[in-house]
Amino acid sequence: MKYSTVIFDFDYTLADATNGIVSSFNYAFNKLGIPFSDRESIRRTIGLPLDKAFIQLTNDENEVLINRFLNFFREKANEVMSRETMLYADTVTTLKRLKQNGLSTGIVTTKYHFRIVEALNMHGALDLIDIIVGGEDVKVPKPSPEGLLFAIDSLNEQLDNVLYIGDSLIDAKTALAANVDFAAVTTGTTTETEFSRYPYVKVVKNLSEFFNK
Repeated sequence: MKYSTVIFDFDYTLADATNGIVSSFNYAFNKLGIPFSDRESIRRTIGLPLDKAFIQLTNDENEVLINRFLNFFREKANEVMSRETMLYADTVTTLKRLKQNGLSTGIVTTKYHFRIVEALNMHGALDLIDIIVGGEDVKVPKPSPEGLLFAIDSLNEQLDNVLYIGDSLIDAKTALAANVDFAAVTTGTTTETEFSRYPYVKVVKNLSEFFNK
């Protein structure tokens, strides 16, 4: 591998938190008197900032309502999100392999930093990640390159030596904006055909397929 640093998105790249996310959305919608959204519609918003996801699902841009939604979402997420987040079967082995080969690793995501820490701690994987940049760590969320560039700078890495791996077009756009190579996994809701709209080095079905070859 020509890279010395691999940085990942989190949801649908390293882990599946669908159950916690869906229950948190619908808990908040219930509190606000908004009709429940179906699981697939919510899945397709995962990776967006929560306010953008709310707008996509409701077509409502009322800031007061969005702030109330965010508060209710967090209330439920604090209860369920960590225990409902499952790392993919090959996540820990992939991260261990990278570390054993001397690579630096990171996570850049719109998800809250502390939730990533909680999830990784639950699976004994926190020490396999060198830096985490969450949604609250940046001024502008992905696809702005701010978080990815911050992670790269913190690791004292050169752009040419970095690979960013994600499951969505937001991740592809982020890598492009940061001028780093991108690899896609189809463990989320985005197909290989959709990824063809943006530069990538490879599209794989899972992390093992990429790092075992």
